[in-house]
Amino acid sequence: MDGWTAPSAIERELYEAKARGDWPRFLDALARSELFLPQHRAEVDADPGQARFHPAGATLAVYTRGMLPAPDQHTVYLRQSLAWFANAWDDRDPAYLAVNPGCPAEAYLTTRPEDRARWRAHWDAAPSWGLAADAVHALHTGGPLHGPVAHGLAVGGHLAVTNGDFWNALAYHGGGYTRERERLRKSWDITDGAGWLDTLQRLLDTGMVSPVWEYALRVRRALASDFAGPVDGEHWRHAAEAGLRRSAELAAEPRLTPDGVTLAQPRPAAEVEGEIAGVRRLIGRIARYEQRFRADGLLPEDGWVRSVEAWDLGRASQMARWGVGARYGTVEEAERAVLRAGEAARGTYRSWEDFSAGYVLGRCLHFDEEEFGEWYTGALTAHRLLTTDQASPWLNIPWR
Repeated sequence: MDGWTAPSAIERELYEAKARGDWPRFLDALARSELFLPQHRAEVDADPGQARFHPAGATLAVYTRGMLPAPDQHTVYLRQSLAWFANAWDDRDPAYLAVNPGCPAEAYLTTRPEDRARWRAHWDAAPSWGLAADAVHALHTGGPLHGPVAHGLAVGGHLAVTNGDFWNALAYHGGGYTRERERLRKSWDITDGAGWLDTLQRLLDTGMVSPVWEYALRVRRALASDFAGPVDGEHWRHAAEAGLRRSAELAAEPRLTPDGVTLAQPRPAAEVEGEIAGVRRLIGRIARYEQRFRADGLLPEDGWVRSVEAWDLGRASQMARWGVGARYGTVEEAERAVLRAGEAARGTYRSWEDFSAGYVLGRCLHFDEEEFGEWYTGALTAHRLLTTDQASPWLNIPWR
């Protein structure tokens, strides 16, 4: 069909192979693709380990990732491979496997034993399966490419690249219903809609970033504003220490309340000194990360990180979508959340690069322990792709 825009590179390759009548190439592409099988949600909830065939006459429909319809509360999708279908099929099952029915890239594959053997052969020869991790993937239709919603989705670019997801999938299915639920349970201890919403709100409010990290960075921002230039490390430490001592003194001063004057107990000196020592160590740690960031091009030569709120906001943008895939939230709720994430990011940062440095520092402070291992190198790879790949939203969506 002239003028048809394939949702993603997956469907485009299938369409082109079909248009040429090149069925071996079609099966090559299909063997590399995730195939999503529609299921009744109630059945999956009752028995998550069982995938069921629900044929329509002589056909069983499956969909590639870009062709999945908008999520609803009654139908969910399980991700399978072409080899899985070849092995699960028997002679009582439908005569045709319908791939992406109803679109120009549709195909109806016969399911005789010799056909299924051919599927397995193409699967065995496939060099990979599914969307590659550490790459920029986009929906060309079915996901926003420009505007405020696209901006909010692009705030989650780091995780989309690292995990091998479409960066602009708002009507999100991810790896399928059961896998998305398992991701939230294992990584976030989320098992229901209330838990998802609570976590999402805390991320949007940047309430999961350490207040100590933000305190240290806020002190430096104030100094940089006051002195209109770079801040010496020792000056930064002294200012942070002075702020902590003043805070401890204020906490010990008497306060006037409706019940009269309340005498506060001063904090133990050892506690205050321990807090000061910890912040001084943290400042040294941040400075060393920033030195590495400059060497690797994540920061400019004289650059520094304004805030680590980006780490929460980037995760919030993805959390909104993960909730849709797990059916803990709706597409409408996800859209409101990604809009908030984009607005908050613009309020704190000055550019995509500025935002990215904050995200990477937050991730490293939480996970990396100055090892500069995969928690750092993975984030650096995503940063480089998002700032150089011509398909990246960061090169196509203005920061403001």
